[in-house]
Amino acid sequence: MIKTLVATATLMAAGATFADINVGVTVSSTGPAASLGIPEKNTISLLPTSIAGQKINYIVLDDASDTTKAVANTRRLITDDKVDIVLGSTTTPNSLAMIDVVAEAQVPMISMAASARIVEPQDAKRRWVFKTPQNDIMMSLAIATHMADQKVKTVGFIGFADAYGEGWFQEFGKAAGLKGLQVVGSERYNRTDASVTAQILKLVAANPDAILIAGSGTPAALPQVALVERGYKGKVYQTHGVANNDFLRVGGKNVEGTFLPSGPVLVAAQLPANHPVKKSATEYVTKYEAAYGKGSISTFGAHAWDAGQLMAAAVPVALKKAQPGTPAFRAAMRDALEQIKEMPGAHGIFNMSPGDHLGLDQRARVMVKIEGGTWKLQN
Repeated sequence: MIKTLVATATLMAAGATFADINVGVTVSSTGPAASLGIPEKNTISLLPTSIAGQKINYIVLDDASDTTKAVANTRRLITDDKVDIVLGSTTTPNSLAMIDVVAEAQVPMISMAASARIVEPQDAKRRWVFKTPQNDIMMSLAIATHMADQKVKTVGFIGFADAYGEGWFQEFGKAAGLKGLQVVGSERYNRTDASVTAQILKLVAANPDAILIAGSGTPAALPQVALVERGYKGKVYQTHGVANNDFLRVGGKNVEGTFLPSGPVLVAAQLPANHPVKKSATEYVTKYEAAYGKGSISTFGAHAWDAGQLMAAAVPVALKKAQPGTPAFRAAMRDALEQIKEMPGAHGIFNMSPGDHLGLDQRARVMVKIEGGTWKLQN
């Protein structure tokens, strides 16, 4: 036994090649969140296939924007494919549903969904979960600050009738209070709804100075189209959940003039030369557009890119402690993710800690406006 341990230690010290590292990915490449999940799936093909001399295998599954499917995919990836880490899923409800599975199996997970509830509050389950999109409160403060600067006093709210919408309502309510904004109406709708006329009529009747739509992907265009049809003349804000070109395509002229917060990657070319994220954001834009065409960039794909960058940073550290395919390696990956400092990503600079499994600060947000069918950085 002693000889075996000594031999193993010698091999490790000599830099012996371990088993492949298996990475499980579940994204919403079909269903209502497909406009978010497709660029995420595309981005996985751009991630490194070798890290620190170890081959990386990606097993990519589609959860069809469905929570039950996301959970089933996660169980399959862990049980059948023996993955060392899980990346995904695309939406908040799916990611929340996956937490119990990864925590029970003690497999680290990096979510590409936005809600702070995915990583907060830190507890025995969430200690295995990390995420890359900016928290709702960070983006809510950006919106509320912009509204105050625009002399907005009253706000109407309409959001998804799920964890994404509820999280935004709670966090925006806090930000609105800090900026002296009054929320005068609050409505909900489902991602699959074909009409929101009743909700919009109520909001328009309240006559707010601005309306915030808390949706994501192309379904977020539905309330805005209805607002235009009902002749609403106030300012319209969306969340960073719409920062992709499919939203522009579906919304068309109806979304002109919309304000929203975004990760810097959306307007990488417009960032000043000294912006701390310009270099890392531009790297992703260049690689993605080289593979999928000019103008194809999406902030959602960038969330997958950042998940891959975090994983790549953790692997060399974890390899010093254990072999892939073992519980010890998965635990070492979790520990290594928690120790990442000043890592540049497409969306911001990541500084993880035991109490912060997102690790982004104000360098990870900008305000943009939709003008001429494209995104314009607001100074």
